[in-house]
Amino acid sequence: MTDIETRDQELVSLDEAANLVGKTPHNIRDYIQRGRIAKFNENGERIYRAKNGELRVSMKELRTFLSLIDQGLEKHHHAGLHPELGFHSLPEYKRTKHVHRLHPYLGKFIPQLVEWFLGRYFKEDDIILDPFMGSGTTLVQSNEMKMHSIGIDISPFNCLIANVKTSNYNIEKARSEILEVEYRVTQYSKYLTKSDEADLILFPEERMENLNSSLLHECESEYLKTWFAPRALLEMLYYRRLIPHYYYKDLLRVVLSRAVRSSRLIPHYDLATPKAPLPVGEIYWCRKHNRNCTPIDNCLTKIHAYSEDTARRLEQFNELRSDKVVTVIQADSRYVNLAEKTEDTVIKGRLIDGIFTSPPYVGQIDYHDQHNYAYELFGFPRNDNLEIGPKKKGKSRQAQSDYIDGIVAVFKNALPFLKNEANIFIVANDRFQIYPEIAKKSGMKIVDQFLRAVTKRTEQGDNPYQETIFLMRKEN
Repeated sequence: MTDIETRDQELVSLDEAANLVGKTPHNIRDYIQRGRIAKFNENGERIYRAKNGELRVSMKELRTFLSLIDQGLEKHHHAGLHPELGFHSLPEYKRTKHVHRLHPYLGKFIPQLVEWFLGRYFKEDDIILDPFMGSGTTLVQSNEMKMHSIGIDISPFNCLIANVKTSNYNIEKARSEILEVEYRVTQYSKYLTKSDEADLILFPEERMENLNSSLLHECESEYLKTWFAPRALLEMLYYRRLIPHYYYKDLLRVVLSRAVRSSRLIPHYDLATPKAPLPVGEIYWCRKHNRNCTPIDNCLTKIHAYSEDTARRLEQFNELRSDKVVTVIQADSRYVNLAEKTEDTVIKGRLIDGIFTSPPYVGQIDYHDQHNYAYELFGFPRNDNLEIGPKKKGKSRQAQSDYIDGIVAVFKNALPFLKNEANIFIVANDRFQIYPEIAKKSGMKIVDQFLRAVTKRTEQGDNPYQETIFLMRKEN
């Protein structure tokens, strides 16, 4: 270890810190006053007022902050944040590695956050539970790290995404099916646009005459008719009609859903939370492309973009996946019987080793609404009324109280299935400071807290945002 590396682990005076990083003591005081780095005493205890000669700063924290200044990420650092958990320098392609990018999902954490905690607090063959599974990030990373996992979600569409991400595929067959459907829709699109190159291959029960009108007859959704251009609507309906003819039906549904999401009549920069559809062909100033744009008028472009990408991502994860059990349960986490749901798996009768989860934040997201297009396209049943803390209920005191009751019910239901020493990690933006109450009412105690900066949030901007990872355990 070099002298600098040794000093990075030390608490030093302002003069020593300034000398080590090439700054002035005034600079270091300014960082402290702005809350960018913390004050410590000689014993390593955090303090708020220092006596003469007592003040120390952490060289590790100081170097982390200066590194973020160099990267233009100073706004994401404040004193007390864990230096490793911001993952500031991690490029986008690693944050969305392999199957994590199969379908967009608001509110998910990055896989590296899961890896960091699973690698330090759990071991191979452990069982990890995520009672707020979302799109299945915890399940994918548990499998990759040779751990069994159980995910629960109230949303049928979320369960579809998680199942597709974690299923074990014949990669060659999966690729072949994805690309064959893409080819068939391409030929149909050429037929739609009167191209002489069209080579439309129909299944026996299909008829060329009245093909378009029969597809439209199958569409009962006013949402789909309103939010998509006529050509895009026909292309997605034709893709949907093809799906039952293939083995990997759910995989094809996810490919189509991802393409449909990006093919709505909306600004290119507003895929996450669009307010209303634009007229076909309307010109608008696009903040994403920094030029005038028009909304997309077809679905084929995105089908092309996501077909090969999906096949490639499945192949990447296939090289990393383990043989550990992944159990996806579509149910209400407040009431589900986990013993019953794992009865037919190799983890039958075993207690769960821990939880890694991120519950919904109070009044932040309407989880069914974010995938409106998929529910309309595939006719999945909706359970909006069972969501905990949805955006539509707001952030009032009553909304917070209802949220607490819901989260407590989930953990009280899960705890009997956990080992007494189980580590329970809860990722939360606890702006209302309600998780201490949740812990107490659930029969848990907070053992530790980790504060992290959240950066590079896909489609959600890059404003400073912080969250807490609570480590809890059962009260004995």
